Amino acid sequence: MSGSTNSSPSRPTGRVSGDKCSFDLLQREVNHVKQDLRALAAAGSLLVAMSVSEAAFAQKQGGTLRMSHFDSPASMSLHEEATAAANRPMMGVFNNLVMYKQDVPQNSMQSIVPDLAVSWSWSEEGTELTFPLRQGVKWHDGKPFTAHDVKCTWDMLTGKSENKLRLNPRKSWYRNLEEVSVNGDYEVTFRLNRSFYC
Repeated sequence: MSGSTNSSPSRPTGRVSGDKCSFDLLQREVNHVKQDLRALAAAGSLLVAMSVSEAAFAQKQGGTLRMSHFDSPASMSLHEEATAAANRPMMGVFNNLVMYKQDVPQNSMQSIVPDLAVSWSWSEEGTELTFPLRQGVKWHDGKPFTAHDVKCTWDMLTGKSENKLRLNPRKSWYRNLEEVSVNGDYEVTFRLNRSFYC
Protein backbone atom coordinates (compact mmCIF):
# COMPACT_ATOMS: atom_id res chain seq x y z
CA MET A 1 0.00 0.00 0.00
CA SER A 2 1.25 3.36 -0.80
CA GLY A 3 0.59 5.70 2.15
CA SER A 4 -1.17 5.00 5.39
CA THR A 5 -4.85 5.31 6.18
CA ASN A 6 -5.90 7.85 8.73
CA SER A 7 -8.70 6.67 11.05
CA SER A 8 -9.07 10.03 12.86
CA PRO A 9 -12.26 12.13 12.55
CA SER A 10 -12.81 14.17 9.42
CA ARG A 11 -11.07 17.33 10.65
CA PRO A 12 -8.49 18.73 8.27
CA THR A 13 -4.88 18.66 9.36
CA GLY A 14 -4.26 22.24 8.43
CA ARG A 15 -2.60 21.36 5.16
CA VAL A 16 -4.36 22.48 2.07
CA SER A 17 -3.84 20.49 -1.03
CA GLY A 18 -5.23 21.07 -4.42
CA ASP A 19 -7.85 18.46 -3.67
CA LYS A 20 -11.43 19.90 -3.71
CA CYS A 21 -12.43 17.62 -0.83
CA SER A 22 -9.66 18.99 1.43
CA PHE A 23 -10.71 22.56 0.60
CA ASP A 24 -14.35 21.80 1.49
CA LEU A 25 -13.28 20.30 4.80
CA LEU A 26 -11.19 23.35 5.59
CA GLN A 27 -14.10 25.65 4.70
CA ARG A 28 -16.44 23.72 7.01
CA GLU A 29 -13.91 23.94 9.84
CA VAL A 30 -13.62 27.71 9.38
CA ASN A 31 -17.43 27.99 9.50
CA HIS A 32 -17.53 25.93 12.72
CA VAL A 33 -14.91 28.17 14.32
CA LYS A 34 -16.90 31.26 13.29
CA GLN A 35 -20.07 29.80 14.84
CA ASP A 36 -18.18 28.96 18.02
CA LEU A 37 -16.81 32.51 18.19
CA ARG A 38 -20.29 33.98 17.65
CA ALA A 39 -21.72 31.80 20.43
CA LEU A 40 -18.85 32.79 22.72
CA ALA A 41 -19.37 36.48 21.92
CA ALA A 42 -23.14 36.18 22.55
CA ALA A 43 -22.54 34.42 25.86
CA GLY A 44 -19.99 37.07 26.85
CA SER A 45 -22.38 39.88 25.94
CA LEU A 46 -25.15 38.23 27.94
CA LEU A 47 -22.84 37.85 30.92
CA VAL A 48 -21.83 41.52 30.74
CA ALA A 49 -25.47 42.63 30.36
CA MET A 50 -26.52 40.55 33.35
CA SER A 51 -23.75 41.91 35.55
CA VAL A 52 -24.53 45.51 34.56
CA SER A 53 -28.30 45.10 34.95
CA GLU A 54 -27.90 43.72 38.46
CA ALA A 55 -27.39 47.28 39.66
CA ALA A 56 -30.77 48.24 38.18
CA PHE A 57 -32.52 45.71 40.41
CA ALA A 58 -31.08 47.21 43.58
CA GLN A 59 -33.20 50.13 44.73
CA LYS A 60 -31.74 52.93 46.74
CA GLN A 61 -33.13 56.12 48.16
CA GLY A 62 -32.35 59.48 46.65
CA GLY A 63 -31.06 60.30 43.23
CA THR A 64 -32.60 62.08 40.28
CA LEU A 65 -35.50 60.90 38.14
CA ARG A 66 -34.97 61.98 34.54
CA MET A 67 -37.57 61.64 31.83
CA SER A 68 -38.45 63.35 28.59
CA HIS A 69 -41.66 65.36 28.64
CA PHE A 70 -43.70 67.42 26.23
CA ASP A 71 -44.20 70.43 28.50
CA SER A 72 -42.93 72.31 31.52
CA PRO A 73 -45.79 72.39 34.05
CA ALA A 74 -46.08 75.16 36.63
CA SER A 75 -45.78 72.63 39.46
CA MET A 76 -45.76 68.92 40.17
CA SER A 77 -48.76 69.12 42.51
CA LEU A 78 -51.45 66.78 41.23
CA HIS A 79 -54.06 68.62 43.28
CA GLU A 80 -53.19 72.08 41.93
CA GLU A 81 -52.64 71.22 38.27
CA ALA A 82 -55.36 70.22 35.84
CA THR A 83 -53.40 69.20 32.77
CA ALA A 84 -51.73 65.99 31.70
CA ALA A 85 -48.43 67.90 31.72
CA ALA A 86 -48.26 67.49 35.52
CA ASN A 87 -50.57 64.55 36.05
CA ARG A 88 -48.94 62.09 33.64
CA PRO A 89 -45.41 62.10 35.05
CA MET A 90 -46.50 62.38 38.68
CA MET A 91 -49.02 59.53 38.70
CA GLY A 92 -46.09 57.13 38.99
CA VAL A 93 -44.78 59.00 42.03
CA PHE A 94 -47.90 59.08 44.22
CA ASN A 95 -50.14 56.32 45.51
CA ASN A 96 -53.94 56.41 45.71
CA LEU A 97 -56.43 54.72 47.99
CA VAL A 98 -57.56 52.72 44.96
CA MET A 99 -56.52 52.58 41.33
CA TYR A 100 -57.50 50.94 38.08
CA LYS A 101 -55.97 47.54 37.42
CA GLN A 102 -53.07 48.29 35.08
CA ASP A 103 -53.36 45.19 32.87
CA VAL A 104 -57.02 45.76 31.98
CA PRO A 105 -57.42 47.74 28.73
CA GLN A 106 -60.76 49.39 29.67
CA ASN A 107 -61.29 51.12 33.02
CA SER A 108 -64.54 50.19 34.76
CA MET A 109 -65.97 49.80 38.27
CA GLN A 110 -64.90 46.13 38.07
CA SER A 111 -61.27 47.01 37.36
CA ILE A 112 -60.76 49.11 40.51
CA VAL A 113 -58.24 47.53 42.89
CA PRO A 114 -56.83 48.58 46.29
CA ASP A 115 -53.60 50.59 46.49
CA LEU A 116 -53.14 52.31 49.87
CA ALA A 117 -56.49 50.90 50.97
CA VAL A 118 -56.69 47.15 51.46
CA SER A 119 -60.42 47.02 50.67
CA TRP A 120 -63.55 49.16 50.81
CA SER A 121 -67.21 48.78 51.69
CA TRP A 122 -70.36 50.83 51.21
CA SER A 123 -73.02 51.38 53.88
CA GLU A 124 -76.43 49.95 53.06
CA GLU A 125 -77.78 53.43 52.22
CA GLY A 126 -74.82 54.19 49.95
CA THR A 127 -73.84 57.31 51.90
CA GLU A 128 -70.70 56.02 53.63
CA LEU A 129 -67.63 54.52 52.00
CA THR A 130 -65.11 52.98 54.41
CA PHE A 131 -61.49 52.15 53.56
CA PRO A 132 -59.31 50.03 55.86
CA LEU A 133 -55.76 51.22 55.10
CA ARG A 134 -52.56 49.34 54.39
CA GLN A 135 -50.26 49.27 57.40
CA GLY A 136 -46.49 49.64 57.25
CA VAL A 137 -46.54 52.30 54.51
CA LYS A 138 -44.12 55.16 55.09
CA TRP A 139 -43.68 58.62 53.64
CA HIS A 140 -40.36 59.62 52.07
CA ASP A 141 -39.22 60.96 55.44
CA GLY A 142 -39.91 57.65 57.21
CA LYS A 143 -43.10 58.75 59.01
CA PRO A 144 -46.00 56.28 58.85
CA PHE A 145 -48.96 56.80 56.52
CA THR A 146 -52.21 56.92 58.53
CA ALA A 147 -55.89 57.75 58.19
CA HIS A 148 -55.10 61.26 59.46
CA ASP A 149 -53.09 61.86 56.26
CA VAL A 150 -56.11 60.89 54.15
CA LYS A 151 -58.37 63.23 56.13
CA CYS A 152 -55.83 66.06 55.88
CA THR A 153 -55.63 65.68 52.09
CA TRP A 154 -59.40 65.55 51.58
CA ASP A 155 -60.05 68.45 53.95
CA MET A 156 -57.64 70.50 51.85
CA LEU A 157 -59.28 69.39 48.58
CA THR A 158 -62.76 70.32 49.83
CA GLY A 159 -61.61 73.66 51.30
CA LYS A 160 -62.24 72.64 54.95
CA SER A 161 -58.61 72.92 56.00
CA GLU A 162 -56.71 75.95 57.28
CA ASN A 163 -54.10 75.14 54.64
CA LYS A 164 -55.31 76.04 51.17
CA LEU A 165 -54.20 75.00 47.72
CA ARG A 166 -53.03 77.79 45.39
CA LEU A 167 -55.43 76.42 42.78
CA ASN A 168 -58.09 73.77 43.20
CA PRO A 169 -59.32 72.88 39.71
CA ARG A 170 -61.35 69.84 40.85
CA LYS A 171 -63.03 71.26 43.96
CA SER A 172 -66.47 71.09 42.30
CA TRP A 173 -66.02 67.32 41.82
CA TYR A 174 -66.29 66.81 45.57
CA ARG A 175 -69.55 68.71 46.28
CA ASN A 176 -71.26 65.49 47.38
CA LEU A 177 -68.58 64.75 49.98
CA GLU A 178 -69.91 65.88 53.36
CA GLU A 179 -66.90 64.88 55.44
CA VAL A 180 -64.04 62.44 55.89
CA SER A 181 -63.77 60.87 59.33
CA VAL A 182 -60.96 58.89 60.91
CA ASN A 183 -61.69 55.59 62.65
CA GLY A 184 -58.35 54.91 64.38
CA ASP A 185 -55.03 55.11 62.55
CA TYR A 186 -55.86 52.69 59.75
CA GLU A 187 -59.45 53.27 58.70
CA VAL A 188 -61.17 56.23 57.08
CA THR A 189 -64.82 56.82 56.12
CA PHE A 190 -66.11 59.18 53.43
CA ARG A 191 -69.64 60.48 54.22
CA LEU A 192 -71.69 61.67 51.26
CA ASN A 193 -74.58 64.19 51.19
CA ARG A 194 -76.54 62.04 48.74
CA SER A 195 -76.44 58.30 48.21
CA PHE A 196 -73.95 56.94 45.72
CA TYR A 197 -76.74 54.73 44.36
CA CYS A 198 -78.92 57.68 43.21
